[in-house]
Amino acid sequence: MATNIFINLPVRDLQKSIHFFTHLGYSFNQHYTDDSATCMIVDENIFVMLLTETRFKEFTPKPISDAHTSTEVLVCLQAPSRDAVTTLVSKAIEAGGRTYKEPQDRGFMYGHGFEDLDGHLWELVYMSGELPTD
Repeated sequence: MATNIFINLPVRDLQKSIHFFTHLGYSFNQHYTDDSATCMIVDENIFVMLLTETRFKEFTPKPISDAHTSTEVLVCLQAPSRDAVTTLVSKAIEAGGRTYKEPQDRGFMYGHGFEDLDGHLWELVYMSGELPTD
């Protein structure tokens, strides 16, 4: 069974991406950071490797999709509150990101999201109650 999750995303400008996600409050593991990659710490067991497109191409024979025109992945993170969802989306917009849809309120679940500088979609959800485990 997996103990950590590493999401790998291609970025056009690594320094701009680091600045963007730093503005959102994320930190980076400098041990896994160089001029072509960085390891963003999302939570205790969740990490996002931001890789320059050249570095990302070393891991796949397929072409890199343009996330501004097509969706290759939707990263969804659970937030501790509705306010946390709204705050993080606001910070993303301040840092140069944009929203891609209106907030969704389903009563038991509230969600909103943003598109980062490279067009990757990040969905944030607050869910009331316990998540099912089976």
